[in-house]
Amino acid sequence: MRILEEFWYGNIEPTEYDTSSCKEYKKLLELICRNEEKLQATMTAKQKELFSRYTDAVREHQMTTDYLIFQNGFKLDAKIMLEVMEE
Repeated sequence: MRILEEFWYGNIEPTEYDTSSCKEYKKLLELICRNEEKLQATMTAKQKELFSRYTDAVREHQMTTDYLIFQNGFKLDAKIMLEVMEE
């Protein structure tokens, strides 16, 4: 039960993942940042506010999506464990 103990004491964060070894992730993040900087440089204050609200909504959507994926993955893992225990 070591994994449950680690989870209970907050030593495992299910929403964290290591991106340091993923070159594709780094490349895409750099592209996003570079394009956002270019876009923001051309915007008025009103457009920047609208863009900020847009990006906040996108982040919230992504967090909800991540949660649903985690939840579905956890349920699938539990079903697999139940099946393994039955055999």
